[in-house]
Amino acid sequence: MKKFYGTGTYVQSVGVMNDLEIDGFAIAVCQELGVELSRHRSRSFDEMEQWGDDLSSFDLVVALSPASQRRALELTRFFHLDVEYWPVMDPTGIGETRETKINAYRQTRDQIADQLIRRWGRPLEE
Repeated sequence: MKKFYGTGTYVQSVGVMNDLEIDGFAIAVCQELGVELSRHRSRSFDEMEQWGDDLSSFDLVVALSPASQRRALELTRFFHLDVEYWPVMDPTGIGETRETKINAYRQTRDQIADQLIRRWGRPLEE
């Protein structure tokens, strides 16, 4: 989101669970687009609140899995925010070789990029 549209919108990456380390394949395919994830750490919704992010200040949660959609919809009981579900392929566990695995991650990355463009238009840098 930041790469495509700049930093004028506050964006946070949150998961249902905290895996701490970002998957190496995700880092590699995002780096191909100039997105640096190697220092990024994932956090859960609960940790986000604990670390000072006010969930009521967000307008939209984009869920990329059914589990994150359920968790986000639970938050709508307490906070006024919209939830959109973008069904994208989960590349974890796909493929036997490095090449088939990285291609699965590229496909997911491209699905997310396509959804961003569909929702907010062409990126600023194009």
